[in-house]
Amino acid sequence: MLRALTRQPPFALFLAAAWLLVLVQLMAEYWPMTALSVHDADDAVRLAQVRAFLGGQGWFDLHEPRLSPPMGYDSHWSRLIDAGLAGLFLLFNAFVDGPLAERLMSAVWPVLWLVPTIGGAAAIAWRIGGREAAFVVLLLGTFGLPGMGQFRPGRIDHHNVQIALSVLAVAATVWSDRRRGMGWAAGALTALTLAIGFEALPLLVLCGCAFALRYVVDREAAAALRFYGLSLAAGMLAAFFVSVGPDHWSERVCDAIAINSAAAVAVAGLALALAASGFADERGGMRCAMVAAAAAAAASVFVLMEPRCLGGPFALMDPTLRSIWLAHNSEMQSLVDLTRKGPMAGIATAAFPALALVALALLAPRGELRRDFGFLVAGAAFLMASAVMLAAIKIYAYAMWLGVPLVAMAALDLASRFALHGMVSRFLLGLLVTPTTVTVGAMQIATAAGIDGLPGITSTERQACMRKDNYVQLAALPAGLLVPNELEWGAYLLAWTPHSVLAAPYHRLSASILTAHRVFAWPPEEARALLSDMRSTAPEIYVVTCGPLAAGAPGSERDAASLAARLQAGDIPDWLEPLPQVQQPFAAYRLKP
Repeated sequence: MLRALTRQPPFALFLAAAWLLVLVQLMAEYWPMTALSVHDADDAVRLAQVRAFLGGQGWFDLHEPRLSPPMGYDSHWSRLIDAGLAGLFLLFNAFVDGPLAERLMSAVWPVLWLVPTIGGAAAIAWRIGGREAAFVVLLLGTFGLPGMGQFRPGRIDHHNVQIALSVLAVAATVWSDRRRGMGWAAGALTALTLAIGFEALPLLVLCGCAFALRYVVDREAAAALRFYGLSLAAGMLAAFFVSVGPDHWSERVCDAIAINSAAAVAVAGLALALAASGFADERGGMRCAMVAAAAAAAASVFVLMEPRCLGGPFALMDPTLRSIWLAHNSEMQSLVDLTRKGPMAGIATAAFPALALVALALLAPRGELRRDFGFLVAGAAFLMASAVMLAAIKIYAYAMWLGVPLVAMAALDLASRFALHGMVSRFLLGLLVTPTTVTVGAMQIATAAGIDGLPGITSTERQACMRKDNYVQLAALPAGLLVPNELEWGAYLLAWTPHSVLAAPYHRLSASILTAHRVFAWPPEEARALLSDMRSTAPEIYVVTCGPLAAGAPGSERDAASLAARLQAGDIPDWLEPLPQVQQPFAAYRLKP
């Protein structure tokens, strides 16, 4: 009886409590915004894709005929995300009407993925620092608003799912030397993550290397590597057949799961399983040679099937797009570029990962940790995410959540050094190192040093261009093709109007993006010729602008002779008819017959 009264509640209850606290925070801050807009263009296009799926579009049919007609747009996004969102919509729609069900779907879906994200970070901390470190992770997660950007209500693209699955894959790898089934879990999670997208590929490769290197050093790790390899191969083949329709089985692409990537990963998994099965009793040199052979076999398959993919996910994109679009994509900019444009934004982004780096440096001198497989993997995963974050700030959330276990463990280490054994003192110490405290503190120090305040990520003018209710007048126009002055508006036009749209910010739309760029960057008569060529695709052609028209010519200086400059100055060519029914913040012009 006494033992039952003193037994601690299951950790899952504390995880659920932490998640509920975060849920309340996020809903209080972002729920009103879900009635007005979505976070960005990806969320708008995902919404359109889910609606098409709910409307009867086939599982393997990811074609969007209204985007870039007459050819349309074949999305490379995973239908698995659409299925989850559609299921959530149908659940809510059983109790409320369609619009509210869609709003609830958009609000709840991203927050749900915080459960595996915080849980995965806590599992990593538990493995390297014990149960108390896992509890500190819950505290850091509860006050982790800087890392919630990809989990805020309305964020229905694929980033939050990939973050959650990646943290779980690292957690499974960290535990693989202690729990026999973690090899199976790590392989399956890797395959599932790759089915969603390739954003976390460096972290997943690191996990595979961890299994292989541990086997090279310790023959007792053969079972874990064998389980990982078999699970990875089977999971990747299953992901391929679930994600790719029979008509596209032979298609080779670099930006999504396809025969070239699936075959390479499956070969890697099977070769690693073979190495772990037939050579476990050999010397370390032989085990190393077999692991190297497995890597070489996988690389050979990948290169031979599509060598251009060595250039990365954008390798098949028109190179011209790099200068006129990709170089200006906010989430693809480096931390250095972000800091140069807005020093405070760079400081806010780097603050908590920098603290986690300090935490890693404080923990690394401990000899037992340097020999601990779990700690080495956790530290390497954080360093990998931080390195990639330097090149592309969209990886910030990965670096933050993989840094949380290290900060939690370092906080406990400091508490022990300074004899802070009381619950209150340790709680206060934990509050001092939460992402919110660290980020706000760094910004306050920067402000005191004279650095300018954090620039608005989305200005009032841009927010108006993203608001759903501002698209009502455009939606009421006679059916036609809309040519937006900024690619981002193309995504919102697709989601909130019934019209066709020339282009949106996606690299598979190379030709359409170039055409949209030229419409606004070229002189009016040349732009008129481009627009006239589109008449065969729609009964009406509309030029739609919102915000500064200089944005219509990304990557080039606005020339006074361009159509963008003429429209900005109010000098409307006689072949464009202004449409007075479309009010601010938009302006619309019809191409005259």
